[in-house]
Amino acid sequence: MTDKDYAEEPQAGDRIRITDRHGRTFEGILMPHHAFSGSGIVVVKMDSGYNIGVRPAPDSEIEILERGNAAPSSQTGDSDIVTDGNLPIISIVSTGGTIASFVDYKTGAVHPAMTADDFVRAVPELSARFNVRTRVPFSILSEDMTPARWIELAEIVAEELNAGASGVIIPHGTDTMGYTAAALSFLLPELPGPVILVGSQRSSDRPSSDATMNLLAAVRLTRTDLAEVVIAMHGTISDRIVAVHRGTKARKMHTSRRDAFKSINSPVIAEVEGKEVKFLSEYRKRANTPARVQGGLEENVRLIYSYPGLTADTFSKMVEGARGVVIAGTGLGHVSSSLIGELGKLRENGVPVVMTSQCINGTVNMNVYSTGRNIMKAGVIPAGDMLPETALVKLMWVLSQTSDMSEAREMMLTPVAGELSGRRVE
Repeated sequence: MTDKDYAEEPQAGDRIRITDRHGRTFEGILMPHHAFSGSGIVVVKMDSGYNIGVRPAPDSEIEILERGNAAPSSQTGDSDIVTDGNLPIISIVSTGGTIASFVDYKTGAVHPAMTADDFVRAVPELSARFNVRTRVPFSILSEDMTPARWIELAEIVAEELNAGASGVIIPHGTDTMGYTAAALSFLLPELPGPVILVGSQRSSDRPSSDATMNLLAAVRLTRTDLAEVVIAMHGTISDRIVAVHRGTKARKMHTSRRDAFKSINSPVIAEVEGKEVKFLSEYRKRANTPARVQGGLEENVRLIYSYPGLTADTFSKMVEGARGVVIAGTGLGHVSSSLIGELGKLRENGVPVVMTSQCINGTVNMNVYSTGRNIMKAGVIPAGDMLPETALVKLMWVLSQTSDMSEAREMMLTPVAGELSGRRVE
């Protein structure tokens, strides 16, 4: 970039034309420089939606084709990016993950963005259409999520909705997004608007990123009458549809595909195609009620997968000191008959045990085989078609509110946030 009158210096948001050191010409929107931008690299958002890093030729100038709205300089902490007081308000509560990450164009490494402003600037369409409130309670990769952070998130979501946001969007890493969605679903059983967790399999400034499309679909959901915790992710590998999954029924089913998330034992709530939101199944609608956090989360709950060779001694050590146990059993909800005695001991000690299935699709039914019936006699609670991770989070939530075994059983068997299907969908 040449030294010239700074009045003509390109600013983030301008449409520019630039020539690289190989003589190739690129045209698009100039993206802001951030902490992870490589030295000497200019990032341009092409008309295709892809971002590329361009190293200008030593003697090249950047031609400004059209002035845009210059993005404010990066800052740390919470901030507001407001474009027009007449526009609706949405709140973006960034937690980190791939969707809120940037590529270092020098090394190719991916780093989490440290401010939600950085994230919003990566998608300039946002601040042009909405008043965007941004908060960053933490910036982590999703494997570092904890129950304490789920509670913190729930409290922030309630604050934002009660302060007038038409919806709250939570950029989140995909690996544990299902757990977080389930936790918020139980902690926030009544909502005046939608809470949308959104992620991407590829960071927002990589070619073929799914970040922008998923985020814009989430934004469109804030203008509907939806009032649930949901996950919005690509519905196919192509850029055609974003599927909207209930927070207690979604699971990441692929490590890298853009359509990694599926609704389990339940239809998707909606699909977003372009600017159209098409609802496909029943959902909770907005009501004139404030958001509030109900209950907490008992962290001392274990999730254990049954497997051939799991001995009673090993199982006993795995559950030692636990306040609650969720088992992902085989088939209809089974464990080795050698463990049934240990299950009975847990009941006698006031520790509820919940049975789910490793099969994912279908429902637990321990009345079919003798082993299942004996497990039921030991006091194990059947979790129906709940996902193991959803059952884990629900038991955490239940045990934060009661230590009574009968009450805990009743709460686990009572639908709260769509986690138990009245009729199974194959």
